[in-house]
Amino acid sequence: MTSATKTTPSVAPRRAVLSDPGYQAFAILRVGFTVAPILFGLDKFANLLVDWPTYLAPWIDDVVPGSAQAAMYAVGVVEIVAGLAVALAPRFGGWLVAGWLAGIIVNLLTMPGYYDVALRDFGLLLGAVALARLAQRYHGERRPH
Repeated sequence: MTSATKTTPSVAPRRAVLSDPGYQAFAILRVGFTVAPILFGLDKFANLLVDWPTYLAPWIDDVVPGSAQAAMYAVGVVEIVAGLAVALAPRFGGWLVAGWLAGIIVNLLTMPGYYDVALRDFGLLLGAVALARLAQRYHGERRPH
């Protein structure tokens, strides 16, 4: 009977957290902002989804050394690192992704024809900020009793 009593309290807190809508939102955002940057980063090396160099503003291409594709390789590495940062340390990774998205938005707003993508990325930036704020509450904290 004593072992049953010890088992129940350790299981109950986990169910309480998993049923918490705030925790669910945190988990969804964490998975999304882990997987998406890693996949987009990997695609910078393959250009399967889109021809990524066309998304680099000409003025940035003039500033960075090498070709636009070489710049996309660097972008890909940063995106993969950002995704891993979200997976391992979402309180930091969320802000890293938000900052990265802000840079992408600035890049896109300096080119005609990409304003819709910039607006979409602004929505993603808001999601990354929400992840960072939720991580402050849920990541690394002991589960409620």
